[in-house]
Amino acid sequence: MAVSYVSKEGLQKMQEELHRLETVERPRISAQIAEAREKGDLSENAEYDAAKEAQGLLEGEISMLKEKILNSKVIDMSKIDTETVHILNKVEIKNTKTNAKMSYTIVSENEANLKEFKISTTTPIAKALLGKKVGDIVEVVTPAAKMSFEILSISI
Repeated sequence: MAVSYVSKEGLQKMQEELHRLETVERPRISAQIAEAREKGDLSENAEYDAAKEAQGLLEGEISMLKEKILNSKVIDMSKIDTETVHILNKVEIKNTKTNAKMSYTIVSENEANLKEFKISTTTPIAKALLGKKVGDIVEVVTPAAKMSFEILSISI
């Protein structure tokens, strides 16, 4: 797995989620397995099968989260440049066709959350913006359409 650049808050959220999975979810599923075992014949016990499957999924999720945390590198916010668009920059853009303005923070895939206007570096818009300057016009090809945006500002 490649290095993933994250904010301090993003790493903290992943660590908190890992803690919750290990200290809350893991014991809950173990209790379900124990309870299902007490019901007798395991060969025809749907509750046992479901709990074991949930345990496998949880362990996979824990393993994946541990790997993400291990491969995360926290970005020093004081060293982020606002001359050009980089990860963790907040970028205000204007659709050149509709004049609609929007503002996004470019983050790692782990931190992306459209409700908070945080878009992943892997999205078409972020890919088009990275490395550009204020005043630049970028063409973005999305599954829906080809759009053009002007970069109005870059901040932290």
